[in-house]
Amino acid sequence: MFLEPQETMPQTSVVFSSILVPSCSGQVQPGMGERGGGAGGGSGDLIFQDGRLISGSLEALMEHLVPTVDYYPDRTYIFTFLLSSRVFMPPHDLLARVGQICVEQRQQLEAGPEKAKLKSFSAKIVQLLKEWTEAFPYDFQDEKAMAELKAITHRVTQCDEENGTVKKAIAQMTQSLLLSLAARSQLQELREKLRPSAVDKGPILKTKPPAAQKDILGVCCDPLVLAQQLTHIELDRVSSIHPEDLMQIVSHMDSLDNHRCRGDLTKTYSLEAYDNWFNCLSMLVATEVCRVVKKKHRTRMLEFFIDVARECFNIGNFNSMMAIISGMNLSPVARLKKTWSKVKTAKFDVLEHHMDPSSNFCNYRTALQGATQRSQMANSSREKIVIPVFNLFVKDIYFLHKIHTNHLPNGHINFKKFWEISRQIHEFMTWTQVECPFEKDKKIQSYLLTAPIYSEEALFIASFESEGPENHMEKDSWKTLRPAFPGGSERPHSWL
Repeated sequence: MFLEPQETMPQTSVVFSSILVPSCSGQVQPGMGERGGGAGGGSGDLIFQDGRLISGSLEALMEHLVPTVDYYPDRTYIFTFLLSSRVFMPPHDLLARVGQICVEQRQQLEAGPEKAKLKSFSAKIVQLLKEWTEAFPYDFQDEKAMAELKAITHRVTQCDEENGTVKKAIAQMTQSLLLSLAARSQLQELREKLRPSAVDKGPILKTKPPAAQKDILGVCCDPLVLAQQLTHIELDRVSSIHPEDLMQIVSHMDSLDNHRCRGDLTKTYSLEAYDNWFNCLSMLVATEVCRVVKKKHRTRMLEFFIDVARECFNIGNFNSMMAIISGMNLSPVARLKKTWSKVKTAKFDVLEHHMDPSSNFCNYRTALQGATQRSQMANSSREKIVIPVFNLFVKDIYFLHKIHTNHLPNGHINFKKFWEISRQIHEFMTWTQVECPFEKDKKIQSYLLTAPIYSEEALFIASFESEGPENHMEKDSWKTLRPAFPGGSERPHSWL
């Protein structure tokens, strides 16, 4: 069942709050004018239910986006439609249609008795474009979209005097947009330079490193401090994810369903990079455990990571917590029965209870809801942190999209579905914009980001050398792996 679109959203940054705080219902704000019908009815191709927009044709929804002399769209509607429209058409095509509607309305004003209101109409169009460029600046990386933007702004300035308010607003909007695009371009260039080669897996790393070789406990022995540094990394990486990146999940699925390609799939790089971070953190945990020679020290390492995961939970960093638990549940670690027998597992059992997958991760979702409520009522920046398990968030968007159709039987777009997708993405974006309150430790972060990690095969070798194979399957695996890695294992490249 959908949550009602009008439910209050948590506060967020200036850009998102200015768009989304008024409401999430599509209900017309007082003094904003109205397009469409009232409760339980429709006007043209827009259908409302109890005052909420629930469906409409694509053309009617586009017209509903564009202001008139006495109407300005609900800002929540602006965000939701701009976000969801890319499922049906690229942003530059939407801009082109917005431009056409603007021309039609301008011509009507020039020919009618309300010509004096032309400047007011132009100001509203600029406001719409300003909200678009602030919420989705990267729509305008495309040359076609930038050309359409220039065409629209040129038309609306024709009624404005030299150095008029409309022209000034356009100049400010354009400058802010160019700065945003330049910043992202520089970030993408940096990531491409740092992006490791998929072929180069780095030098050989022996499964039994010298005793003097540093491990995680040699860098940081305080679970709380390590959890804080993991939170730093999480927030840094998740901040590079934008609403349109998340919507790309839906667009990409539609492309696959229709056996065609829509959009630039490289836009999902930020999603893939964040997902890779989870996998590498899991492998690092497994490596740190399996590389330890003495059982006593392995026990200490396991208990340390259990405490780190617990601190992540307390902070609200569920993604790192899940990655750590996943690392300890990998077969090479989980099979170390003699080591686990020495571990005080009560804390680990509690963590696994929170991440129990039964009933669609009901326990985790309850904890996430509690963290969300704490964030909304936070008195300090530390209480604002909510970092969900990213894989589960993506799956929620995926199933929401797959279960509910884009179009209703009458051909209308199922806008109720997109209200809910928008709500969930907005909530995620709220969490990503929290500034990390913890002091950054470059030494610890450097280790977390560059420490060598074992391949899966090397993990099994190290595990078997610590505690020998116990059954026929393990013995067969050991016989297969040992000749392939007589002295050690490949070290996958450092991850960024």
